[in-house]
Amino acid sequence: MPDPATTPAQPEGATGVLVLADGTVIWGKGFGAVGEAVGEVCFNTAMTGYQEVMTDPSYAAQIVTFTFPHIGNVGANAEDVESQVEGAVGCVVREEVTPHSSFRAEQELGDWLSAKGKIGLAGVDTRALTRRIRLSGAPHAVIAHHPKGKFDLAKLLQRARDWPGLEGMDLAQRVSREKQEQWGGGAWELGKGYGRADWNGKPHVVAIDYGSKDNIFRNLAQAGARVTVVPAQTSLAEIEALKPDGVFLSNGPGDPAATGAYAVPTVKALLDKDVPIFGICLGHQILGLAAGGRTSKMHQGHRGANHPVKRLEDGVVEITSMNHGFAVDNTALPEGVEETHVSLFDGSNCGISLKGKRAFGVQYHPEASPGPQDSFYLFKKFVGMLG
Repeated sequence: MPDPATTPAQPEGATGVLVLADGTVIWGKGFGAVGEAVGEVCFNTAMTGYQEVMTDPSYAAQIVTFTFPHIGNVGANAEDVESQVEGAVGCVVREEVTPHSSFRAEQELGDWLSAKGKIGLAGVDTRALTRRIRLSGAPHAVIAHHPKGKFDLAKLLQRARDWPGLEGMDLAQRVSREKQEQWGGGAWELGKGYGRADWNGKPHVVAIDYGSKDNIFRNLAQAGARVTVVPAQTSLAEIEALKPDGVFLSNGPGDPAATGAYAVPTVKALLDKDVPIFGICLGHQILGLAAGGRTSKMHQGHRGANHPVKRLEDGVVEITSMNHGFAVDNTALPEGVEETHVSLFDGSNCGISLKGKRAFGVQYHPEASPGPQDSFYLFKKFVGMLG
């Protein structure tokens, strides 16, 4: 039970609460879905794209604290959804959500969150919570919303303490598509929506879905590829039967070492056959493991749309979008693995390539348009290897 002597009394009108595993209780106004959810509390520094963040499968089992105070003011729409699978379980915001002010909006954020089963908590000092995460790491917590403000704090605290955390957790299976899909979506245009991809005469990319964002596949198609998306546990024989010109390893949630139990042997076999490979985020980490490297849990992770990354071959700095709580350990890169990109925030690894192989990966999300086009070249680079 949280200590009554230190737990702030429930304010009048409080219909939401965040209970951290250390007993800290943070009150606010609940919105979105009613209920409770457990996960790791992280923070995202992006000023835009909150709907894309909440539908990114890489945020599975996480509660996102948005550092930008005005979340929800552009509403929600079907076009900005990154995936139909789980995504973040909840979000914490500073200001109460106001009615939308965007001509593209189809729903208010609260209504959209409710329909998606995601819980929101408003009226929180997100600066203080973010500082706490920076100093102490990402805590386990339960976020809860009840219209009448009825909460069993002892129960919520116990649930937060019982949650095992992301280390050792394979979440890719939970968010991966269940069957093979021929990707047909193209680029988006204002007033026209998403176009259709042209498959005729294009090199064939088999994309392994560990919890992918749809815009990655649109960018592969835009770069000139025909894309077939397959589930996370697709076997080597099934991949080879599709006769790929290259294989893409997607982003996704959870511990890469846990997902690697079944993913790494497949990627190793593809490397042995000199199949061109491109990995993003979790896919980048899986590639690093397959090459003999190791991954580790980060103190607070990198999540936002303003992260500077240095490309080591020429010193160019890319402004990137990131969402990861694990990283390839650049102090233990094996022989034959070259570091290609590093974070200018903390020097952590943001890219690798394998010498003598047509294989590379980046830790960030080049499809997320933070620069807005600083990293689009990576898709063209990959497709250019497939001839």
